[in-house]
Amino acid sequence: MGKSSSGRGMDDPDSLANPMDRATLEAEDRAEGGGMGASGRDRRQAKKAARTARRAALPWYRRIIPTWRMTVGTLLTVVALGMTAFVGIYLNVEPPNANAAAIAQANIYYYDDGKTVIGQTGTMNRTIVPISQISLDMQHAAVSAEDRTFYSNQGISLTGMVRAGWDTLNGNGVQGGSTITQQYVKNYYLNQNQTVTRKAKEFFIALKVDRTESKPDILAGYLNTSYFGRNAYGVQAAAQAYFGINAAQLNAEQSAYLAALLQAPSAYDVATATAAGKQAATDRWNYVLDGMAKLGYLTPEQRAAAKFPTVKPKAHVKGLDGQAGYMIDIAVNYLVSNHVVTRDELAQGGWKIVTTFSRTDQNALADSVKTQLHDQLPNTAAAKQIRAAAASVDPKTGKVVAAYGGPDYATQEYNDALRRDIQIGSTFKAIDLAAALQNGSTTQDGTPITPNTLYDGTSRRQVVGLPSNVSSYNPPNEDDMNYGSISVTRAMAKSVNSVFAQMAADVGLDKVRQAALAAGLPADTPDLSASNPALALGIATPNAIQLAGAYATFANHGMQITPWSVQSVTHDGESRTLPKHDAVKAFDRAVADTVTEVLQGVIQNGTGYNAQALGRDAAGKTGTTDSNKSAWFAGYTPQLSTAVGLFAQDAKNNRVSLGTAAGLTRINGGAFPTQIWTDYMTQALANQPDASFDLQTGDWTTAAPATPTPTPSTSNSPTTTPTAPVPTPSTQTQPTPTYTPPVVPTPTPTQTTTNPTPTQTTPTRPTPTRQITPPVTLPQ
Repeated sequence: MGKSSSGRGMDDPDSLANPMDRATLEAEDRAEGGGMGASGRDRRQAKKAARTARRAALPWYRRIIPTWRMTVGTLLTVVALGMTAFVGIYLNVEPPNANAAAIAQANIYYYDDGKTVIGQTGTMNRTIVPISQISLDMQHAAVSAEDRTFYSNQGISLTGMVRAGWDTLNGNGVQGGSTITQQYVKNYYLNQNQTVTRKAKEFFIALKVDRTESKPDILAGYLNTSYFGRNAYGVQAAAQAYFGINAAQLNAEQSAYLAALLQAPSAYDVATATAAGKQAATDRWNYVLDGMAKLGYLTPEQRAAAKFPTVKPKAHVKGLDGQAGYMIDIAVNYLVSNHVVTRDELAQGGWKIVTTFSRTDQNALADSVKTQLHDQLPNTAAAKQIRAAAASVDPKTGKVVAAYGGPDYATQEYNDALRRDIQIGSTFKAIDLAAALQNGSTTQDGTPITPNTLYDGTSRRQVVGLPSNVSSYNPPNEDDMNYGSISVTRAMAKSVNSVFAQMAADVGLDKVRQAALAAGLPADTPDLSASNPALALGIATPNAIQLAGAYATFANHGMQITPWSVQSVTHDGESRTLPKHDAVKAFDRAVADTVTEVLQGVIQNGTGYNAQALGRDAAGKTGTTDSNKSAWFAGYTPQLSTAVGLFAQDAKNNRVSLGTAAGLTRINGGAFPTQIWTDYMTQALANQPDASFDLQTGDWTTAAPATPTPTPSTSNSPTTTPTAPVPTPSTQTQPTPTYTPPVVPTPTPTQTTTNPTPTQTTPTRPTPTRQITPPVTLPQ
């Protein structure tokens, strides 16, 4: 071997001038097993030191490049840390509470059929339904449209997320790339923000949800929280909005369209979309159906036969406008007052409430008020102050089938059907008579009170037998008319105040009040006080529903049922218990039927003669109060009891005269209220048989006294002057001197006064006609 000039070999460590080189070679020798007695640890340390030394000897630009050992070690560390973090996050993540918007629902109110929607309350048009109430076709369509591996995946799709991210970066729009589970998590637990943080939360919660919830529950949650356009949140609202059916009734073609809407709800609404939008919707619909066929949900034949479904025109979501708000108000008032639900519970939404209202009857009542009142009034600001309150009750069940609270809840929220500040006037006289008959009362001279009993009908005659706290009471008859000796039946037909004021005193005001309560008027009815003799003439102010219910007691042969307006209440499939509707005996049947017989005479021969146009057995009573502040007609047939009241109220909520508002001398209960009642009842009973009252009146044939009940005076002037004023509604209901609506048949007046009095005792039933009276030109 060659030697250096000094005689030493190149491999001789001592020949190396650089100590570092010598150290390197020595370290390598040790690493290769050199060195006597070197341990394994020493060898490893030597190797490491050698590598470090070699790297330190490299140029700087070489040292910045990591070695393969460094690269692999870093990657393994990152993976280990990532797996640890993943497991830690998964174990600790818990789905948060549902966000408020995801579970917000509307309260849906239905007519008595349980299918036709009256309206809804709440800010979100959503009704959450279980998977059992979503058709299989809809379930399959959603899976085919949004996540064809839904039933087999683990709740997430990494490939989908990567693909969506790539599409987004390449300008193809923000893509979801999410499974149905992820979309459900986003809708139900999170929000719609396109952020990394939200996507990360979605990823982990979706994994957890997929393992803690069943696939059907996840699918139901997704379909209940998704937006379908037309302000429809959830599949139930969407089925109603686009097809007018429930989610359980959706077929394959309809389901495929709703599933297509999930991608672009507004753009794919074929009722409003552009031509391009309609084509895109059709393409997406075909894509969904193809998926259903590919997954085996449709046979090839079914797929080939599929036709694009007919979609409803876009319609206004039913809320509270029109008559809806009044009906909903009545239903809510009933539920809350009977402690079925609280207003706070209703505010949370999600209630399905089936009412007792008949859509046909409700429309008929609103139509009758319009055609028989508002269309006939003069077009003046004053006449527009006249308002109506009405209600109709089934006597056999107590169901409120219709109610009128105003022309439109959107413009007049106050519900006149529920207000309790309208005096009912002479409609109360039916209760006076019922009290007398039920209690076996007698006149001041001991004569039993029957329909044939004679009373002194002199206007302003002093009432005798009043409580000691009332010094004097002598109400006038309408137009101060004197009737002399008159039977109770005739006095009811003519609505003679002096007779019924005295009758109430004969019976006892406390017993009259008890009869009112028995008939169904609430104990807290304003001015239903036994301390005021004007009680007999109708100063009390029950609402229209309560008055119709009281008259229904007479129609039901003395059996009282408190009117009710809700048939069922459910929330999340659970029902609330409603009050029972038991019939309670208020009056003996003979008493109630006798009242009915007497009230028939009001229509046949008295102030309610306009109701003859109904052409059926009917009984009723008119009522007009002092200063013409209100006017009523309450009446019934065997199948239906209805009360209609009018009043006028100015912009400052002051009560004004009906006659003044209409530009007439007076509006009585026998005019517009009776016309409305008759027109409505004609429509409501059109498809029901012409039933007759099955009256069992008993023996009321006691001979009337030869002379009327003793009276202090028979003059037109009061015999004494009251020491304290007592409210005294005139309560008479004869047609006004200025306006007498023509009817068929037209009664023939028997006196020459300004109050026409029909004379027929057995009227011929006319054929019911939609227009009760021909158009009348009223004074302006």
